Amino acid sequence: MEEPLALHPVKLYVYDLSKGMARRLSPLMLDRKHNPPDSEEGNEEKRIVKLAVLILKFLAHWEKGKKSHRGESPSQAELEEEDDCGHEGKQLDGIWHTSIIVHKDEFFYGSGGISSCAPGGTLLGPPDTVVDLGNTEVTEEIFLEYLSSLGESMFRGESYNLFEHNCNTFSNEVAQFLTGRKIPSYITDLPSEVLATPFGQALRPLLDSIQIQPPGGNTFSRHNGQS
Repeated sequence: MEEPLALHPVKLYVYDLSKGMARRLSPLMLDRKHNPPDSEEGNEEKRIVKLAVLILKFLAHWEKGKKSHRGESPSQAELEEEDDCGHEGKQLDGIWHTSIIVHKDEFFYGSGGISSCAPGGTLLGPPDTVVDLGNTEVTEEIFLEYLSSLGESMFRGESYNLFEHNCNTFSNEVAQFLTGRKIPSYITDLPSEVLATPFGQALRPLLDSIQIQPPGGNTFSRHNGQS
């Protein structure tokens, strides 16, 4: 009688890269899906410029945090200045980075390609949310072979794009391979929601140039899972 295949738990780690900043800015970024009246065009332009400055400030803190191994976001005082822009609009709870946890390691995709580390081992620290995706019968050997093929095709580092081909694209692809389940839609729908706004359209050239690679992981290697 054949022994049943071993089941391996699969989890999704969800991180908010904005460290709470997205929640405060979302009414400004995601409202007004249609063009404002002509009388408001000047105010809309000023609003987008001010938001651009705030985004650049956050990115500066992100880069500083990576170099200092702290990953801090702007302080509460530094975020107060956007309060006079208004607060109507849709709520956005985070700028999501995700990874897959399986076979006792964490796997994720960024501008450096596919990387791995011990769970919670990047400089992002512990995840904000853990989603249970179920179990898989895929063995570690088969999984690593699968990752090797992804790293040489769909998920090379140079293929990374913040909106269209990112860490969440990778997590969604791998989750379906392992369990047949997709990751939550509030994560995968985020790029289209942002790009549907005047803010997203105006800042897309800037945002498209952003390359995200959480520090602390090891570039995936077909020989031993890590390099």
